[in-house]
Amino acid sequence: MGYPRPVDSFVISSLVPVVVLIAAGYLAGKRRWIGGGAVKDLSHLIFLLLAPALLFRAMSTVHVEQLSLKPVAAYFVASGLLFAGTLALRGFNRTAAVIALANTYSNTVMIGIALIGLAYGEEGMVVLLTLISLHSLVLLTSATVVLELAVAREQAGAQKRPSMARTVMRALRNAIIHPVPLPIIAGLLFAQTGLAMPEAIDKPIQLLGQAFGPIALVMVGITLALTPIGRHWRSALVQALVKNLLHPLLVALIGWLLGVRGIPLTVMVVAAALPIGANVFLFSQRYRTAEDLVTASVVVSTVLALATLTLVMMCVQWLP
Repeated sequence: MGYPRPVDSFVISSLVPVVVLIAAGYLAGKRRWIGGGAVKDLSHLIFLLLAPALLFRAMSTVHVEQLSLKPVAAYFVASGLLFAGTLALRGFNRTAAVIALANTYSNTVMIGIALIGLAYGEEGMVVLLTLISLHSLVLLTSATVVLELAVAREQAGAQKRPSMARTVMRALRNAIIHPVPLPIIAGLLFAQTGLAMPEAIDKPIQLLGQAFGPIALVMVGITLALTPIGRHWRSALVQALVKNLLHPLLVALIGWLLGVRGIPLTVMVVAAALPIGANVFLFSQRYRTAEDLVTASVVVSTVLALATLTLVMMCVQWLP
C-alpha cells in the first residue's frame, strides 16, 4: 500500500500511544485513583458528550458520494457467517447467541476510533465511521432477534412474551436513537447542506472530540483493572482468539473476494481484529446467560489485542 515507513515502525508508532494510555488507565484503576463508582460517570462523559462531538465533526464534511458500502458489506457478510457458524456448533440457544455476538462484535468506538485515526488518518476514519454508523444497528438488532427467538423456544408456552415485530422495532429504535449512530447521521446530513460550521461552534466541538481518544483509552485500562477474570480464563482465551484472529481473517477473505482493496480493506480487517465490545456484556446480563464467561472474554480479548492487533496490522500491510 506504499507507506513510507517500514511496516514494523508504522505499526509500533500507531499502537504505542494506545498501549500507553490503556496502561495509564490500568494503573489508575489498580491504585484506586478512580474507583468503581466513578466508572459509570466517566463512561457517560465519553459516550454522551465526547463521542458525539467527535463523530458529528468527523462526518460533517463528508459527502454521500465519498462513502463506500462494499467494504462494510464484506465486514457484515463475514460476521454473519461467523455468527451462524457459532450457532451451528453450539446449538440454537441464548448462550450460543451471546457467544456468537462476542465472536463478531468489535470495540469500534472506545479503541477503534483512536487506533484507526492514528494509523490511517482521515481516509481511514471515514471508512470506519461508515461501519460504526451501521455496526450496532445491524449486529445488535440481529442478535436481539436471535436471542428473542431462542428465549421463545426455551420458554414456549411458559409465559407470554412481546411479539417479534415489537421486539425488532424496539431494537431498531434503540440502535438508531443512540449516542453513536445519531451524531454520525446528523453530521452526514449537515455535510449535504454545503454549509460551513462557524468557528465559534466548530472549535469547542473539535476540542471535545480531541479529548475522546485519550479518555476512552484510559477508561479501557480502568475497566480492565477493575474486572476480574476468574475461573473462565481458558474459555475466555478461546473466545478472544476467535474474535481477534478468526474474525479479521474471514473479513479479509470475504473482502478480497468482493474486490475490496487498499485502505477500505485494511480498515475493515483491523476493525474486525479489535477486541470484544462491552455491549456484549450488556446482552449477557439482560438475557442472564454466560455473564462470567463474557466478562472474562472481554478482558482477555482486550489484553490479547495488544499482540494480535500488532500481528494483524503488520500482515494487512502486505495486501495489494
